[in-house]
Amino acid sequence: MSKARLPPRWFIRAAWKVHRGLYNTSGKGLSLPRDKKYGLLRLTVIGRRTGEPRSVILGYFEDGPNLVTLAMNGWGAPEPAWWLNLLAHPDADAVLKDGQLKVRGRAAEGEERQRLWARWQQIDKNLDAYADRRPRTTAVVVLEPR
Repeated sequence: MSKARLPPRWFIRAAWKVHRGLYNTSGKGLSLPRDKKYGLLRLTVIGRRTGEPRSVILGYFEDGPNLVTLAMNGWGAPEPAWWLNLLAHPDADAVLKDGQLKVRGRAAEGEERQRLWARWQQIDKNLDAYADRRPRTTAVVVLEPR
């Protein structure tokens, strides 16, 4: 499979900072998922080393009452810090465009993972090519209301 084209890593990281800054200064930048488009949420987790709150903006879609995202770190090799923090402290807070939700995070496995991955493939036609850039399997993260 050919590799899908991505912007340089420095550009991806800069875009994250700009998006986070936009949200922090204006409260704008979140969106609801639509048919073939993911939404954007703000997830706050507890740092595994510091015990301090850490926030990140993530793409997601809804699966019944659950929110589903990918632990993909801009398709770079390392696991995203928010995912490592969520593994250590599964309880988190999600801010959506239409409200807040207390959630508990976990990795989807087996048939559930396959089903949710297939849903992401409908949203992003380059998903498999992007995932092939990573040296490990990309976790499909389920955020369940608590």
